[in-house]
Amino acid sequence: MRRFLTISLMTILCISYSTISNAQRGTRVGYIDMDIILESVEEYNKASLLLDKSIEKWKKEIELKKIQLKQFQDQLNIERILLTPELIKDRELEIQDFAFEIVNLQEKRFGPVGDMIIQRSKLIQPVQDQVLSIVKQIAEEKKYDFIFDRSSSVTMLYSAKIYDISDLVIKRINRQQRIQNRKEQLENLKSKINSLNN
Repeated sequence: MRRFLTISLMTILCISYSTISNAQRGTRVGYIDMDIILESVEEYNKASLLLDKSIEKWKKEIELKKIQLKQFQDQLNIERILLTPELIKDRELEIQDFAFEIVNLQEKRFGPVGDMIIQRSKLIQPVQDQVLSIVKQIAEEKKYDFIFDRSSSVTMLYSAKIYDISDLVIKRINRQQRIQNRKEQLENLKSKINSLNN
């Protein structure tokens, strides 16, 4: 019984000591700026340019259809005098259908679940996963309690530059990219040596 009380007392003292020491340490907070990180990743920039070209192409496609719609409407207005009421009604229905196609195309390209949103999420997701992994490593190594993304919807009214770990994240991403490039170069060299030997 005495042994149990001694062990219990020691456990309580250890827990109290660790709680007090953590309380004295204070909360460590850091932040990153995802926009700056994304700008520094070369693959993201290349893919972003491709997406921008696709967006421009989609906009031109929609503008051409709008011009066509205007031409159909103008042509109907010119021919209205010569057409019967049934033909006018048919043409108006055709024009409405064409206008509805344009709205559907806009929704397909730029809507909440449109091509632009899907492509952008495919583009950002791998980089975000990599950043999240690196941020987690840094938080564990440097013993941060919280790390915020300055560019997200979380409002950050003030932040001292010393807590910005964006540069550290960028350095680690670049280091991982260099390691990956070296591995690819070694694999290419090995395959060339193997092909020469055969």
